[in-house]
Amino acid sequence: MYAPFFGLQHPPFSIAPDPRYLFMSERHREALAHLLYGLDAGGGFVLLTGEIGTGKTTVCRCFLEQIPAHCNVAYIFNPKLTVPELLRSICDEFGVAHQAAAPGVETVKDCLDPLNAFLLQQHAAGRNNVLIIDEAQNLAPDVLEQLRLLTNLETSERKLLQIILIGQPELRAMVAAPELEQLAQRVIARYHLQALSADETRQYIAHRLAVAGLQGPLPFARRALARVHALTGGVPRRINLLCDRALLGAYAAGQREVGEAIVRQAAREVFDAPVAAGPGRWWPAALGGLAGAAALGALGWAMGWWPVAVVDATRRQAPVAVTTPAAVAAPAGPATAPLAPVSNPEAKAGAQPPLTLAGFLAAQAEGPSPDGWQLLAQAWQASLPPDAADPCAQLASEGLRCWRHRRASLNLLRQLDRPVLLTLRPQDGSAGEGGVMVLLRQLDGDKATLAGANGSTLQVALADLAPLWHGEVATLWKAPANLPTGSNVAATVAGAAWLDRQLTLAGQARTDQRGISPAQQRRARVHQFQLGQGLTPDGQAGPLTLMMLNRAAGVQEPSLRAGG
Repeated sequence: MYAPFFGLQHPPFSIAPDPRYLFMSERHREALAHLLYGLDAGGGFVLLTGEIGTGKTTVCRCFLEQIPAHCNVAYIFNPKLTVPELLRSICDEFGVAHQAAAPGVETVKDCLDPLNAFLLQQHAAGRNNVLIIDEAQNLAPDVLEQLRLLTNLETSERKLLQIILIGQPELRAMVAAPELEQLAQRVIARYHLQALSADETRQYIAHRLAVAGLQGPLPFARRALARVHALTGGVPRRINLLCDRALLGAYAAGQREVGEAIVRQAAREVFDAPVAAGPGRWWPAALGGLAGAAALGALGWAMGWWPVAVVDATRRQAPVAVTTPAAVAAPAGPATAPLAPVSNPEAKAGAQPPLTLAGFLAAQAEGPSPDGWQLLAQAWQASLPPDAADPCAQLASEGLRCWRHRRASLNLLRQLDRPVLLTLRPQDGSAGEGGVMVLLRQLDGDKATLAGANGSTLQVALADLAPLWHGEVATLWKAPANLPTGSNVAATVAGAAWLDRQLTLAGQARTDQRGISPAQQRRARVHQFQLGQGLTPDGQAGPLTLMMLNRAAGVQEPSLRAGG
């Protein structure tokens, strides 16, 4: 109802788990890192707990998207089961056939035997098996004990089943009970997800509004944002409920900005929270509820009592700034007149229309221009021949390594803070199966600066990129010429010495301990660094870890924040 009034394309604060609105705070990234760590930890339990609405399901969904292809996953979302029901559900999730050995009721053994055979077969094939149980605080004690027994299924090398329990804070108390001491000893990682801070609450609200299509400033006053955090405690689900109702109240009152009084009134409507007496009425006639307010608002809009923001569909792709070398060099005249907004009815005849994202992408395939890899090389002040068969091999001679990923997130790009190649896929299919490669040169709040053919640049809202980008990225990072190219950069003496120096520069001090080899100490330092950066804490210095090490150690590399 209120979305067009605030210049939005979609309702921004739905409580439905829409992946477009995924917001990963530092806490969420660290929680995700603990779950990913559990995949290769050799079995046992991983616990993720948090208050209602803090984002446990969001983290779980993100985790499921990043599970490697060599992992089988069973997901139980309704744990109010008996032991036989749980085992049947696990078998069904893994696709394991089971049946009663004798006529009558199926026994626990009838499920355990085929499940054990399946896990052994998958282990022999090099596959891991992960069982995820959501709302695990509802598990009965005897079911928890059965889960512990499932972790007894093992070979001489490792356990065959990794179990992840996700639940509310009482799950921690359950596991800490004396009768579950044996289970508690098998917990290899645990994380309690806290609510958002005041600053993260502001970022969360801004993020959702940007994805919903907001082009201008936030429609929340500064004091209103502080009040939202105070009333919700930083719990994302409560933030959604309160902000949705507050925007509805502002719309009903014909106000373009949500003030603190509106937030207080919305809290009373949503949470039944007490509201201080005083200037808290939103609308004339002191209507008693938001239903009446919404009706009055709709009537006022229809009768023209207050103006409504005109949102042209083409404005979602209108850039903030467009520059091309041709435009800079062109003589003064109509072609270089100030760009008129598409929705401006008073635009002068003959004025150049603004370049849209669709037009920018269409131009990438027109005429001779450097491909995406050449654009990326230029951002790193490196040279790449147009006919280079293997750009990564060519760039390696200049001390640059390639990194590609097919499921990256915006938060990961912000964390890496370096120019990247994005593969965009226009919804009309005009780019073909391969998509269009453009250079993401800068991220500034909810705006992205893209570089493309003929040196052109385009600044667009991140919300406009979301439907076109599915996570495919490529970027570079600096590395010494003698650094091993495999997954273990410490495989050589020179590589190990370089990694030790980088860790020291990044603040991970060396600790000499008796009985621990230098390799074990190095792995422990990498593990601690990864935890601090929200990376998967596996102790292996892979490309993501090395890129973050470069940034923490002060290696001079181009930055997305600085625009190169």
